[in-house]
Amino acid sequence: MNIPLAYMVETFCTLAAIPSPSGNTEKAIAWVAGELQRLGVSCVRTNKGALLATLPGATDKRCRLLTAHVDTLGAMVKEIKGNGRLKLTAIGGFPWNAVEGEHCQIETASGRIYSGTILTTKASVHVYGREPQKLERTDEVMEVRIDEKVSGKADVRALGIEVGDFVSFDPRVTVTESGFIKSRHLDDKAGVAILLGVLKQVKQQQLLLPYTTYFLFSNNEEIGYGGNAGIPANTVEYVAVDMGAIGEGQTTDEYCVSICAKDSSGPYHYGLRKQLVQLAEQHRLRYRVDIYPHYGSDASAALRAGYDVVHGLIGPGIDASHAHERTHQESFANTGKLILAYLMAPMIAGQGGVA
Repeated sequence: MNIPLAYMVETFCTLAAIPSPSGNTEKAIAWVAGELQRLGVSCVRTNKGALLATLPGATDKRCRLLTAHVDTLGAMVKEIKGNGRLKLTAIGGFPWNAVEGEHCQIETASGRIYSGTILTTKASVHVYGREPQKLERTDEVMEVRIDEKVSGKADVRALGIEVGDFVSFDPRVTVTESGFIKSRHLDDKAGVAILLGVLKQVKQQQLLLPYTTYFLFSNNEEIGYGGNAGIPANTVEYVAVDMGAIGEGQTTDEYCVSICAKDSSGPYHYGLRKQLVQLAEQHRLRYRVDIYPHYGSDASAALRAGYDVVHGLIGPGIDASHAHERTHQESFANTGKLILAYLMAPMIAGQGGVA
């Protein structure tokens, strides 16, 4: 089973470099829309600013939907401090220590971009001694040091920076010779890149899918409601393509496609999960079934919104989620191959799905 792995990796690297914290995703969505156009896939914008692409299949009476999200973690200016630094409020769920010392950029309402660094208020060991080690990283002690000559509020405001401006984190994308991909925002720009790679393969091979399939590129997943609207009424199966969580007690690794059995929202559809496992085994893919204890997806958000769909969750195994993440190209390949196999397979029979 062929997939365009090099294209997927290149697409991820390009997309990761486009800042898109939840609430400010227009540039990333526009880039994806342009890429879909280049691939010959039609799409429309939803009212929430997401993209819904359509691949016609042999029937459109019962359809599938796959989703991945372009939005990422980020921050917003909460306060301009008297010393000319910026106090932040987080966008999405992450501990402040995960971005301490990270380069960032501030985007003003007029579109001006300024660079900075995220630090604690007591960053200097030569001044504060051991105190920085003991400091609890909270909103109150984190700030942005702006790379401009500023010493007070007036100087900062003269730059056009105001409360409510978005702050994004430098992804620092690296692809190693050994095949690892190190970057922020693999969650979930990896999923977006993989879906685009699958679309590229389907179009190049002129494959006829058994069912019309929608691809939703959502833009508010990190704040809980990216994929809970804009779902066509004839959708029967809904699969989120998002990161597989790695850590102590997990089965997922950086080389597999992770198939989620349960997350904080509860179990995913058992029949669909079993079908995904069967497809992975049939195609001799490296896969793991896992439970993600502190996790929610666009698929679970759709169920909470009341959609009557069979739901599933798969994705590449990603280490250090919501920090500086890492995966391997093999996980891209295994995930893409499982998606392609799923798209060509019949819908599940029995409860919640009719073949």
